[in-house]
Amino acid sequence: MSGRARLALCSAAATLMASCALLPLVAEPTWLLLLAPLVAVQTGVGAAARRVPLGRPLTVAAQALVTLVLLTLVFAREHAVAGVIPGPDAFRYLADLFQQGSDDVNRYAIPAPLTDGIELMLIGGVLLIGLLVDTLAVTFRSAAPAGLPLLALYSVAAGLSDGAADWLWFLVAAAGYLMLLLAEGRDRLAQWGRVFGAAPGSPGAVDSPAGAPVRTGRRIGAVALGVALVVPLALPAMQGGLLDVAGAGVGPGNGDGGTVSAVNPLVSLRDDLNTDDDRQVLTLKTSTTDFSDLYLRIVSLDDFDGTTWKPAQRHIVGVPEVFPTPAGLGTDVKRAKVRTTVTAANWYAQNWLPMPYPPSSVQVSGRWRYEPIGMTLVGDHGQSTRGATYQVTSLAVRPTARQLAAAPEPAAALLREYTKVPSALPSVVARTARRITSGATSHYQQAVELQDYFAVNGGFQYDTSVKVGQGPGAIATFLKKKQGFCVHFSFTMAAMARTLGIPARVAVGFAPGTPQADGTVAVSQRDAHAWPELYFEGVGWTRFEPTPTRGTTPSYTLPDTPGTSQPDPALPSRNASSAPSAAASPSESCTGEPRKPDACDSPSAAVAPHSGGGGSGPWWYLLTGLAVLATLAVPLSPLLWRTRVRSLRLGAHGRTAQDAAAHTLAVWQELTDSAWDHGIAPDDSLTPRRAAARVVRLGRLDQAAEAAVHRVADAVEQVLYAPRPSPAAGAAADVRRVIAALRGTASARTRLRALFLPRSAVRVLWAVSARWSALTRRVAAARPALRRPSGQRG
Repeated sequence: MSGRARLALCSAAATLMASCALLPLVAEPTWLLLLAPLVAVQTGVGAAARRVPLGRPLTVAAQALVTLVLLTLVFAREHAVAGVIPGPDAFRYLADLFQQGSDDVNRYAIPAPLTDGIELMLIGGVLLIGLLVDTLAVTFRSAAPAGLPLLALYSVAAGLSDGAADWLWFLVAAAGYLMLLLAEGRDRLAQWGRVFGAAPGSPGAVDSPAGAPVRTGRRIGAVALGVALVVPLALPAMQGGLLDVAGAGVGPGNGDGGTVSAVNPLVSLRDDLNTDDDRQVLTLKTSTTDFSDLYLRIVSLDDFDGTTWKPAQRHIVGVPEVFPTPAGLGTDVKRAKVRTTVTAANWYAQNWLPMPYPPSSVQVSGRWRYEPIGMTLVGDHGQSTRGATYQVTSLAVRPTARQLAAAPEPAAALLREYTKVPSALPSVVARTARRITSGATSHYQQAVELQDYFAVNGGFQYDTSVKVGQGPGAIATFLKKKQGFCVHFSFTMAAMARTLGIPARVAVGFAPGTPQADGTVAVSQRDAHAWPELYFEGVGWTRFEPTPTRGTTPSYTLPDTPGTSQPDPALPSRNASSAPSAAASPSESCTGEPRKPDACDSPSAAVAPHSGGGGSGPWWYLLTGLAVLATLAVPLSPLLWRTRVRSLRLGAHGRTAQDAAAHTLAVWQELTDSAWDHGIAPDDSLTPRRAAARVVRLGRLDQAAEAAVHRVADAVEQVLYAPRPSPAAGAAADVRRVIAALRGTASARTRLRALFLPRSAVRVLWAVSARWSALTRRVAAARPALRRPSGQRG
């Protein structure tokens, strides 16, 4: 096989191996089976164009054209000319399908269903990466830069997935890239001829200039592997690389040190965010009989930059046995203890632990850390909620409207931190807040007026499909259009509260779930929610509910004194029943199929916790198993090959003289290859007797092994030179004795090298190259005969 053909095969394999990192993003892995032949055709066209040969630009153009035809044939055959040639209709259809795929990416949680649009994005993207890799590595003969598109492909996949098996896909992608580098290195060395080893100090030894390329290739491979391991740690979109010790969302440090990441894990102000894949997330068993206020809080967002809210960087410590009293909670506020057992679904991977607020204690196994300001638990070193069962003791705080209205001013530091608003915030936000609350006499009344404005009398509608734009103007757009979902309502109310001098933040988690007939509460993705929390001295952080038809209105916002202006208690959200229901959870009626926005109240994908895994069929497990086997087979293939060859060479031989002679030569070949594996390179210019003496000398063999080597050499000389060679008995046993002696005198590094990376394994490549050369010679010899006119003799 020529060097370029080998490079082309390796570039295609590297592209397919890197694309395996995309498997966790979709529920069905069948797209990879369709991708493989398309990559093969793309690679074959490039190889044929270079064989003609065409110029480099024409080669790339031919591959790009064939790639477009392949995409047309697979996805837009009905709209193409003659079913193959892409025309205007085919281009329009592919553009529409690509847009549909982009919408599906935003609509579905991971793993997403394999829609036509998503399949086009996956296959088209990988084919583009494959074209770049083939162009750089083969057409321009520069394999090192080809790692950049491969790294980009892996980075996108790792940044979107939950990181559950990133190490496996990293190993697969890294093995493909290293295979490409080694193929290029072998091709470059082949231009100078084969490099044979020799005895130390001789002209062919690795200390000579001929050995320099070998050492350089090893160093390049080691550096490339190191870079591939370290680079993922520096990419912000990824959850670390193979060497990551921090885990998602957690900074460095052990014991009581470390910080929680400031990267927003769940929400941002984006448009058209929906999730159609509604599944049960959590199952609750609780001691309270009032499920209407059983919100599960994941994380609090207290850093507002004018565009979105996110958790500020906080110090994290070990999980205490008993949590401290929540900040600001006075002794005169009524409270009750609630014990809740939470069981997470096996597919639900969340780095933050959903808990009722405020928690008093948590019993949970695994590596979890405690963030004291938000009173939240965050997973350390990749810990997640997947399949976890834990117990939470929390406080059901029941302040009265009178207590909230009489709350004094909070501490200056807290007031300064939680009332900051950026200068980029549109002035209409503060102006609208002052207009709404013009008649209020306390911060509490202002908060209730804001909640009343959004949930009751402001004319707002709950709509998960609304588009309000991005950036600082998104809140102003929301106030104008008066349509949005929980993200918009909670973000806007918290921002308005800050402009009024009320400390505010946003909480993200789950609204109360659906009671079941067995007394449990089912919480689904549909229950994902965001709500504002406002701070009142003496009560602490207090929940409000501005989103209409979602969640439950807090009881302390209902009037308990005459003359208080409060929302109408007849709101649907206030009459949430806490009685168990034998009916199925509403989430069960919502499928993963596309539907109208108002057919099922899906929370935004920005609020829905990022999930990984789930929905896997037998194809998934089959491909995962094949990927694991391929990952193990690549480094172990030299070991397996040498074990098989040694077994065949030292096995029993036939009864005829010819069989005995062939067996003796095979045994001698095994002896020389075993010596080569232990650092004694073969020298074909020596006679068997002198070669045996060289093995004894360089291998520092004892007398028994020395005698065994010479017996095998004598048998070989009998076969080669004697008129009637006599078969030698015990030659295989002698070779095994010599191998054991070589292992005994070699260093540990040499023994490991001989076992896992035997030098004699290069004979496989030589044999393949020789067969390919013979095949090309036969084809070249047959061409004149095929071109000769019929009837003409040679």
